[in-house]
Amino acid sequence: MAARVAVVGTGYVGLTTGACLAHLGHRVVCLDVDEPKVAQLSAGVVPILEEGLDRLVREGLGTDKLSFTTDVGDALADAEFVFLCLPTPQADDGSADLSFVRAACASIAAGLDPGAVVINKSTVPVGTTATVAEALGRPDVHVVSNPEFLRQGTAVHDFLNPDRIVIGADDRDVALRVASLYLDLAAPWVVTDPASAELIKYVANSFLATKLSFVNAVAAVSEAVGADVEDVIRGVGHDRRIGHAFLQPGPGWGGSCLPKDTSALAHIADNAGYSFGLLRAAIEVNFQQFDRIVDKVEELVGSLMGTPIAVWGITFKAGTDDLRGSPAVQIMQRLVERGADVRAYDPGVETGSRPLDGVKVVGDMFEAADSASALVVLTEWPEFRQADMERLHSALAEPNVVDARNLLDLDALLRHGFSVRSVGRSNSGV
Repeated sequence: MAARVAVVGTGYVGLTTGACLAHLGHRVVCLDVDEPKVAQLSAGVVPILEEGLDRLVREGLGTDKLSFTTDVGDALADAEFVFLCLPTPQADDGSADLSFVRAACASIAAGLDPGAVVINKSTVPVGTTATVAEALGRPDVHVVSNPEFLRQGTAVHDFLNPDRIVIGADDRDVALRVASLYLDLAAPWVVTDPASAELIKYVANSFLATKLSFVNAVAAVSEAVGADVEDVIRGVGHDRRIGHAFLQPGPGWGGSCLPKDTSALAHIADNAGYSFGLLRAAIEVNFQQFDRIVDKVEELVGSLMGTPIAVWGITFKAGTDDLRGSPAVQIMQRLVERGADVRAYDPGVETGSRPLDGVKVVGDMFEAADSASALVVLTEWPEFRQADMERLHSALAEPNVVDARNLLDLDALLRHGFSVRSVGRSNSGV
């Protein structure tokens, strides 16, 4: 049965949530304080790169299932469910700033219908369900946790094809009301208390981050002993208790979720009196991986001072234009700090932009490589895999490649006379 839904916040999570719920047949109004953004979205223009999202927004506008507003009253009129999809900026110690959440609660409290369900959708600290209830000051409405598990680049697919739907509520009947929003999705429900639901999101991302740090550490060991990490992973991954997912070595993990959520879980554990050494070690290994990639560049070219270096890939992963927490940006920063002159290309990043001082973004991958002493591959865009090796060899001043994603055809690189460093591959010359 179609429900009337309000979504507070049209960021990455809010916009995906609103568009997908409208696609499922609900009538959704998205609320945001940014008037130009609301006007843009109302015209069907989506300001973020996310596969399928622009199509769903236009679909929702066309069927009148989806609309955007800056007016709180319009958004909340007859709303049965109100999703909070708001930023929670993080301090250096992993604690979260809930000021945006509290401000939103203050703005919507008076307009909520009795019996409405307010739903925390974004990742928030354990205990935020109670914090929201207190901030609303409305004992006649319900507050529920319903964390998102969206991967950037595949967010629409992930929303409509979830591995599970987690609902945390003190009242099981209210939890089932929230579950009714997702009846058309074939996924198991995990109905639990709010604190457990909030913790599930942090634990899931922290476990994935730990797997990535583990495999990068294994890659380092593979290099040291002359093994091939890809064969090691293949052998290990066939164990059904382990699997192959998130066992791909690379430049380190990043994005808007994993760094934030690992730090948050470590902070939560500290506050609860438990020192989460395993997780903190995974975080430290990740920082070491950024340095290891830069060390590989220096192994090939010597001093980086004044050395032109080409970079392919700036976003934290392919299929998105998001630079938040990008390993590529972390590595480029270290290259610049060691004196390199960095020229970079990424199909998701606007030409001429400056993701950080000392980096010039150009409009073509071979323009980035022109006269550079080495190429560093940092994001796994498919077009990089298909690059013309002869043209790349001619463009570079020196035929050096650091493939931090193990993306390029290693045999082809070696046949064309490149000196190569990759991550854990035994025949890369490491």
